[in-house]
Amino acid sequence: MIETDMPDAFSQPGSARTDIYQELASLRLTDPHTHINPHAPASTTLADLLGYHYYTELAHSAGMPKAQIEGGSIAPKELVERLVGRLSPLENTVQYSWLIEICQMFFGFEDDRLHAGNWERLYDHSESVMSSAQWPDMVLDQSNVEAVFLTNDFDDDLAGFDSDRYIPCLRTDDLVFHLADKNVRERLAACTGIELDGSLQSLRASLRALFEHFVSRGARACAISLPPSFTPTSVPDGRAQTALDAVLRGGLTSDESHRDALSRRVFWTLAELCDEFQLPFDLMIGVNRKVYPAGVFQGQDLFDSRVSLIQYRDLFNTFPDVTFPVSVLASVTNQELVSYAWIFPNVIPNGHWWYSNTPSTISHDLAARLEAVPQTKMIGYYSDAYKLEFVWPKFNMYRKVLAGVLADQFVGDRGWSIQRAVDLGRTVLQSNTDAIFPKRTAAAPQPADSSASAVQTHPVDTPVETISLADENVSQERYDEAVGDEQISELENESRGFSDDVEGDAAPTATAVDPLPVDDEIEELGLDDVELVDPTKEPTLDSDSIALGLDEEILDVGDLTLEGDGDENLPSDQQTPHIEQLRGETSFSPDDDSLQLKSDPLTGEFRFDSGEDSSDEKIETTGKSSDSDKSQPEDAEAADFSLDWLEEDNDSEKK
Repeated sequence: MIETDMPDAFSQPGSARTDIYQELASLRLTDPHTHINPHAPASTTLADLLGYHYYTELAHSAGMPKAQIEGGSIAPKELVERLVGRLSPLENTVQYSWLIEICQMFFGFEDDRLHAGNWERLYDHSESVMSSAQWPDMVLDQSNVEAVFLTNDFDDDLAGFDSDRYIPCLRTDDLVFHLADKNVRERLAACTGIELDGSLQSLRASLRALFEHFVSRGARACAISLPPSFTPTSVPDGRAQTALDAVLRGGLTSDESHRDALSRRVFWTLAELCDEFQLPFDLMIGVNRKVYPAGVFQGQDLFDSRVSLIQYRDLFNTFPDVTFPVSVLASVTNQELVSYAWIFPNVIPNGHWWYSNTPSTISHDLAARLEAVPQTKMIGYYSDAYKLEFVWPKFNMYRKVLAGVLADQFVGDRGWSIQRAVDLGRTVLQSNTDAIFPKRTAAAPQPADSSASAVQTHPVDTPVETISLADENVSQERYDEAVGDEQISELENESRGFSDDVEGDAAPTATAVDPLPVDDEIEELGLDDVELVDPTKEPTLDSDSIALGLDEEILDVGDLTLEGDGDENLPSDQQTPHIEQLRGETSFSPDDDSLQLKSDPLTGEFRFDSGEDSSDEKIETTGKSSDSDKSQPEDAEAADFSLDWLEEDNDSEKK
């Protein structure tokens, strides 16, 4: 590793900060998150370095017109000349220090500023150095970096590079948030061989095929960037089916509620698959896209403090066996992240992302984590680099901050030994990354059961042909998530995707019935949940209000004035209706006394007075009847209380 002079506090031997820093600098590390393109991992000119969005967005912010930065006809050397002329306002920024350290570290640059008088000489010399075929390996070795994690789009074939050095990671933003885009669905079908046929089973099968492919190629994580408005929750099958139908039918014009429901269903399925395949699920929470649409490429997005990890409580509780490395963008959210990592075993503070990646913010957030979170539960840092040259200066910045926090708060304030502080730094910076993202040696796991939640895939008769990956002229829209998917010419014979390895369609499974409607389904009916009325207001009893309460279809009861029981042999709809008397009665003549309710002396129940003594068990009738008529009720009662069951019991005892 190249030694460089450090004209700062860390170059002074004998101090706790310097001793700790030097020990940490000797560690060979794995970078757990980058946007490196494994087919073109290192820079070829200074334009690749100065074209990094940190410099273009800062230059634009300081007054450089966007048209002078972005243009299809701007040659690399011309772009560097333009940007160098605008660097002076940026010299106070930490990003500028990264650039100077790169030039000093890798190209022997002896100045501490880049200006019009020295840039061209540096450009020519660096171009000759970077032209070596071994340059990427030289950069990694000089940076003391063993491997870097990639950010792979879901249809990356993951071929043509060393997956032990360039470790695949499944990036899922398009799957969760852009499945309404027909192009995304076509890419998914092309790389898995599974068409979305409208069933939830086909959706799950295609997602599972991606996990099989990535895990078989050495992937160690799944990752996603999430807006502050997103709340992951489980979506019932019924609602998910409605959303999928609407999105497949309407695409980008489908209702936002359906696209949101489908996003949550896909995200939840990804979490289930991370559980099944034992992959950590990296969550990068809180970024709003296209806040400044007129900005330069990748200089348009900003964080939003109106986000809370309470939105993720269902996720963290439902998947206790899934590790969630979480990155946030603001110190206020970092405090919340610290508390969640304090309580949840599966929540891991992960690095210092984007706008929080400055020394002062890192120092504040890192100290809070070291004071409150178990030391085995944090990932110290990742570079988020697009080119390998940026890994070293970014990690070097973090090492300095980490050494300072350990020296001041642990050696100085707590009285720790330097070696004990170094051991803590090693755990945070190196050991935890290796433990949380272990190298996988076994094949992709099979589901524990064959339930509907774990669909098995089967070969299809006519697999969909895969689409080609993008070349180096990648579009801004496709590169917005920075997946680094350039394709070099020597891999053209491998551009058939991975449908040969992971093909299949959805196995038929039973669809569970959704027992309760969700909010979106209720809203589609256009009915109010609650109708508020004034209880003191008397109801309106006019003819119109009464008519509204009547059934439109009149019940046909026939002519009740006709005498006789009718012909029982006729069908029921042709018989003449009649009124049945109570048992034992032949007529009923109402009078004032008989229509009065009177209280029963024994029960207190109000009933009509029968006109007879309550002790009489015999019911008198007002008409004449024969003795045989009088015996009929008694016979009926005897029939109701048949004792045939006693005889049956006697018979059973004889067997």
